[in-house]
Amino acid sequence: MEELRTPFRVTAGRFLRSVRVFMSSEVGGTAKLLTACLVVLFLAINGLNVLNNFVGRNFMTAIADRQIAEFVRQAIFYLLVFAGSTIASVYARFTEERLALTWRDFLTRRAVNLYLTDGAFYRLGVSGGLSYPDQRISEDIRAFTVTTLSFLLMIFSSGLTILSFSGVLLSINPVLFAVAVLYAACGSFLTVWLGRPLIKLNYDQLDKEASFRTGLIQARENAERILLTGSEPRMKSFLAVRIDDLVTNFRNITSVNRNVGFFTTGYNWLIQIIPALIVAPAFFRGDIEFGVITQSAAAFAMLVGAFSLIINQFNSISSFAVVARLSTLSEAIERPKGGAKIQVDETRDDLSYEKLTILSERDGSSLLQELTVAIPPRARVLVTCAREDQGSTLFRATAGVAYPGTGQIFRPTAEGIRFLPQHPYFPPGTLRQLFIPPAASPEISDERIALLLAEFELQRISKIEEFQQEVEWHTVLTQREQCLLMLASACVAKPHVILLERTEAMVGWETLFRIMTRFANDGIACVHIGSAADISSYDAILDFDDSGAWQWNTPHDRGNGSGAKHAN
Repeated sequence: MEELRTPFRVTAGRFLRSVRVFMSSEVGGTAKLLTACLVVLFLAINGLNVLNNFVGRNFMTAIADRQIAEFVRQAIFYLLVFAGSTIASVYARFTEERLALTWRDFLTRRAVNLYLTDGAFYRLGVSGGLSYPDQRISEDIRAFTVTTLSFLLMIFSSGLTILSFSGVLLSINPVLFAVAVLYAACGSFLTVWLGRPLIKLNYDQLDKEASFRTGLIQARENAERILLTGSEPRMKSFLAVRIDDLVTNFRNITSVNRNVGFFTTGYNWLIQIIPALIVAPAFFRGDIEFGVITQSAAAFAMLVGAFSLIINQFNSISSFAVVARLSTLSEAIERPKGGAKIQVDETRDDLSYEKLTILSERDGSSLLQELTVAIPPRARVLVTCAREDQGSTLFRATAGVAYPGTGQIFRPTAEGIRFLPQHPYFPPGTLRQLFIPPAASPEISDERIALLLAEFELQRISKIEEFQQEVEWHTVLTQREQCLLMLASACVAKPHVILLERTEAMVGWETLFRIMTRFANDGIACVHIGSAADISSYDAILDFDDSGAWQWNTPHDRGNGSGAKHAN
């Protein structure tokens, strides 16, 4: 897979960049404070571990020598060290979780903002070049922050342990120190060799889980259509294939984990006996105290554990495919738009097109040819097309969707233009949030909103919930009501231009003509891409034929065959 071949330097660079951005962000001060607390706590834990090692030695020696007073004294020291270690460990875990949560919160909000800016979510969905960006933003960022922070802290803790216990072990027996280093090195090599397939398997598992979850979401969102068309068997088969994929891949993961487990379990058991085998002869000769045996066993276990980070954490490391996945997500979002030379200028108050030519993405044929038209203020313009994809392409290109072609589109900024697709969508929110745009005055009363609802035949909506209650509108409203609600909200936003896509099919011609007249009286130019029962209700008609040639005329011109025409 191409994503798995991402060079290590690029992935490391992405990771370091992510850390720098996090530390320099508005939450960077909190992050630095939490990081400093973690360093102090880990230093304290490591110091207490070394102290515990020596207390344990003296404690066992007191038992062997039957020294009751020393035994009691060392037992008290033991309890104090245990208490200190407990407090430091609990607070270290708490601080680590808080730092991971702060990091995840920051990265998730940043990713969502980038994903929903400049049409990146649409571009990624249409291109199909990135699988399951939603899963990467939700699950992968969570795994990345928790796993990364935990792994970095383990590296730091292991480094402190190596520095502290190397001296302890060297003072006891230099041979034992050399055996610890060699044992950990051989174990790490064999663990990597046995477990290397896990990296790709874990990467694939994330996608297979996301594919199955997406299928379940599709079944829920299309429940009525699946029921009416009798598509349950096909949906069952579709989901069964995805279950088979994820189960088969996970079965392979468990097989590799079994092989790795055989080795690592035996590896960890041997740690308990190796120190005694090396140090016990010195005790038999009377060269060392009995407590030194237990001390050497504890120090050996700590040192080998620090050197064996790869062995003990291999499953977590092999799941670190989220770094590559997040790298590709970031690259895909930040990748500049390609494939289109159409320029969109958002510095005008009106809408116009200059030599706009749009080509079909399917076969490269011309959908629109050399369109040069300015939409007059307050005008009601009907756009008719010989081919259905011509109107939808003009609608989406004006909204900023990239298409192959040439020419320029001059339009207002997002606050000055509204788009009403044939099938609108409202995200969950309150009724006031739907009606009042960010730039509008927040003093618009509920009474005015209620009057607009009545004017647009939406009295039922004001009775559904309070105006401040969050509602999932796509489950509450019909398609017709959603169209009317979007049209009503435009009366509050007062854009310079509004584009409608086949709205007559949803609200009816009579209602649409009445609403467009209201828009004209409010100074809003209305471009309706669709059909009309009475063209005399429009100020101008823009007509496209099969080849993409266009003609601009008024209803009067159309009646007598005149008008501005552009043809091949």
